Amino acid sequence: MMTIREALALGREQLQHVSPTAVLDTRLLLQFVLGVTHSFLVAHDDEELTAVQQQQYTALLRRAQQKEPIPYLIGTAPFYGMDFAVSPAVLIPRPETEELVELAINWARPRGAVQAVDVGTGSGCIAISLAANLPQAQVTAVDISPAALAIAQQNAHHHTPGRIQFHQGALLSPLSHSVDLIAANLPYITDEEWTDLDDGVKLYEPAVALKGGLDGLSLIQTLLYEATTKLNPGGLILLEIGWQQGAAALTLAQSVFPTAQVQVLPDLAGHDRIVRIDL
Repeated sequence: MMTIREALALGREQLQHVSPTAVLDTRLLLQFVLGVTHSFLVAHDDEELTAVQQQQYTALLRRAQQKEPIPYLIGTAPFYGMDFAVSPAVLIPRPETEELVELAINWARPRGAVQAVDVGTGSGCIAISLAANLPQAQVTAVDISPAALAIAQQNAHHHTPGRIQFHQGALLSPLSHSVDLIAANLPYITDEEWTDLDDGVKLYEPAVALKGGLDGLSLIQTLLYEATTKLNPGGLILLEIGWQQGAAALTLAQSVFPTAQVQVLPDLAGHDRIVRIDL
């Protein structure tokens, strides 16, 4: 039988050429199989895996070697201090999107009972983070995918039960009311960028949540035009964009909202990442 120490060493060896986070990936897989915490792995590293656990672990390592994302293998991903259930029906939450959530919360908190919508909610990570941190806000989440909505509703039931209204449909079309805040991480990968994407993303994550057309801005453009009749005066739009789309997205937003204050904000790596439109 293999000990925890040996299992971790095996995982690091097998994943070191596949993932830049091989040490973390290995730990997460083993924690998942054993159903234990990181501190348990450290304190009990001479404990042996059962035959079944060893079999499950080596099977997951094989899948990870094929670049299947770790969050899909273990069924969860962290975001804004919470763990979210994920499946190949939804995009894996990214740290950059936490910056969009932070901006939304800082804007909405002093305004009290705002109406907010998360468009293309996926796992529900944006909507749920808003609901969890803005107790007075009324939060709506929209997605075109029934499978994604099922995951988002599962996450909402766990983290913010009864706080979010869910609608299936395209962009703002399911909304019957106007809103104060529109947040969206829509598909923005261009057709050209798609061919160069890492296999772990291209082969396993949902293309419908990633591909944004020829210039990556087709859905964003439609959303902005729809927002002209759905956003209340003094409202805010926050959009995540691709790192090469800043100039084009700025021009687009200014053409649709010529009297608004429009900014393109960088992420922590210094890349253009968020379009902010203040009406």
